[in-house]
Amino acid sequence: MKVILLLTMCLSLFACGNKNTKGSKAQEQQPPKDHVEVLYFHGKQRCITCAAIEKNTKETVETLFADELKDGSLVFKSIDISQSENEEIINKYEVTWSSLFITKWKNGKDSTENLTEYAFAKALSAPDTFKANVTQKIRQLLK
Repeated sequence: MKVILLLTMCLSLFACGNKNTKGSKAQEQQPPKDHVEVLYFHGKQRCITCAAIEKNTKETVETLFADELKDGSLVFKSIDISQSENEEIINKYEVTWSSLFITKWKNGKDSTENLTEYAFAKALSAPDTFKANVTQKIRQLLK
């Protein structure tokens, strides 16, 4: 009787550990849904210009693209480059300092625009111009 009980418990343990991974592997292989990502990379400490880039980008995205954020066709991420969990995306974009990228994902492939130089030139000194150009770029890529 004890042997049967022990065998039953062992079989149930093996059954619990033997998950069907076909579904999860299929999901991993599917390309991500077509969308646009606005990625702002920053360090732990930021200068006033870096703070302006994030503030103005985030305001633009949240104010003018709330519906797109909600439905997932637009994603905004503020990524701290000092955090080790962000290493993969930091390496993908080859980021070493504060940076702003807008990436369009279509059919599992991405095309990226680096707006870092523009952001540093305009986010603090001409925030309205900066917001207008970021808006235009996002609208263009959402088409």
